[in-house]
Amino acid sequence: MKKKVSAVLLTVMILCIALPGFASYKSEYKMSVVPGAVTPWGMGAGYFAELVNERTEGRVNVKVYYSGQLFAGKQTSEFLLLRNGAIDFSLASTINWSPQVNELNLPALPFFVASDVDKRYAAMDAIEEGKSGKMMIDAVESKGVKFLAWGENGFRELTNSVRAVATVADMKDLKLRVVGSPIYIDTFKALGANPINMNWSEATTGFQQGLVDGQENPLVGICIPVKIWDYHKYLTNWHYVIDPLLLAVNPKVWSSFDEKDQAIIAQCAIDAMKYEKAISRIGLDDGSSLAYLESIGKAPEVKDPILFCEENGMTVTDLTPESVQAFKDATASVREEWTKKIGPKLVAAAEEDMASVQ
Repeated sequence: MKKKVSAVLLTVMILCIALPGFASYKSEYKMSVVPGAVTPWGMGAGYFAELVNERTEGRVNVKVYYSGQLFAGKQTSEFLLLRNGAIDFSLASTINWSPQVNELNLPALPFFVASDVDKRYAAMDAIEEGKSGKMMIDAVESKGVKFLAWGENGFRELTNSVRAVATVADMKDLKLRVVGSPIYIDTFKALGANPINMNWSEATTGFQQGLVDGQENPLVGICIPVKIWDYHKYLTNWHYVIDPLLLAVNPKVWSSFDEKDQAIIAQCAIDAMKYEKAISRIGLDDGSSLAYLESIGKAPEVKDPILFCEENGMTVTDLTPESVQAFKDATASVREEWTKKIGPKLVAAAEEDMASVQ
């Protein structure tokens, strides 16, 4: 009997030496996502988990927890939970992590990222791939989280149930639900609106009860999945800020993977976020996102989100260049004040990055 036990122990020891990473892997890695599975954000997370499981041949099993399950709806707690190891992976918004990483307020500077319909996505890509993107990544990693890839929730558009918004004057006294980030409160106050900080879980009830008149969110990422036309008739495409996503992992979890699996997971992150970005941009860019999704057999049913909103009864307003400039002028003080908080060097670097595609 002793000989049999010794043989088993020896076999286990040999396996542990031969497969040090796999021997220490967890049976499940928890991944946090704010919205549901049918949003581009959720679909990107699901695709990442699928790729990781497939390419590591089941060695790494990522399970996605949708709709904020891992942080009980308190989105701004997500970064700390990931850093502390309560969450293993996360696909998160820069907005929700900005309380802990101030530099992530950069994409929320109002009318900062190029709002020209032909340039705005190229401008955001230039930031992420350039000096300013690296500065943001360095800031995230210095606070204790390992960055893997950029995703995107999209440019945030305005919807409301009161009137079409085409000018700054149209914003006056509109009660608008906004995310609980100070820069958003400052922006809407500067535009003459009445911003109301409200969790999204409470927002639709607020719309129905008349507590708030409208909201701002990405068209493909949030507005269409929640059928915003059930609450609001008016949509304004103003592209005033963009909401990038960060695919990230707890550093201790990352270091527990062997080099082979680290390389696989890193590539899975890049591939999954390319897909996720394309879903978020479909019908809103120069057509390249749709072409890519068709090439991999993953084109969604709704290919023209603006037309889809119109078909569901919404009145769509596209701002003229003059109106965009008026909105930009009205929020100049917000950009000036928040540039000081975010860091003038970071903002200047982003301006240089965007200038490369103008």
